[in-house]
Amino acid sequence: MMDTNIGDIYEKKSIYDRINGNPYVGRGICVGLTEDGKNAAYAYFIMGRSNNSRNRVFTLKGDTLYTEPFDASLVEDPSLIIYAAVRSIGNSVIVTNGDQTDTIYDGLKEGKSFSEALESREFEPDAPNWTPRISAVLQFGDKYSYQMSILKSIDAEGSDCARYTYSYPAKVGLGHFIHTYVTDGNPIPTFQGEPERISVPNSIDEFADSIWEGLNEDNKISLYVEYINLETGKSDYRLINKNEK
Repeated sequence: MMDTNIGDIYEKKSIYDRINGNPYVGRGICVGLTEDGKNAAYAYFIMGRSNNSRNRVFTLKGDTLYTEPFDASLVEDPSLIIYAAVRSIGNSVIVTNGDQTDTIYDGLKEGKSFSEALESREFEPDAPNWTPRISAVLQFGDKYSYQMSILKSIDAEGSDCARYTYSYPAKVGLGHFIHTYVTDGNPIPTFQGEPERISVPNSIDEFADSIWEGLNEDNKISLYVEYINLETGKSDYRLINKNEK
């Protein structure tokens, strides 16, 4: 029997330590609660290897975050790279790596649960990578909690979809990190296991800087981080684009 240290299972690392030195974790979502328990925190970042993927910026319009082309004349296929990444509805904030943001939004509006809304979706049709769809929803109200999901291919052929949903009560200083890929490759290996445990500092700048500095310099594209005060509802955000308009 393998000798497993229980401390390793519950190890919490900084997001910088989770991503530094890894050339390609793809797109990633972090959600959690700051160390002082005052702010819900989340982050979404994108990376890219192809010219089509790298030709993007984040744009905030109201409370919705969009991915948009940096140079519209260079867009090859907009279907998987242009979408609303963050939307709000009622007491919920939705964060995803694709147009399933709208699917979840419509589902919640109809009274469906997070996982029920995603039943109609599956991984992206980009063989041979079959990029997973990763999603999260932050739920506010009497108590702050969050859920994360990954929809990924069940095999190398993309014959069917495996669906995983994780529900978390918010705990001070703790966050969870899910990303599309393990690392670079051909095809690119899909994320494995549960969302990784990360620390969530009180400072939004510290959190944003640790992500941006940890991401591979050649492949990182854009980052959005938001802190939401649980008492006042006031939010603060940081938006970084490698491509500046």
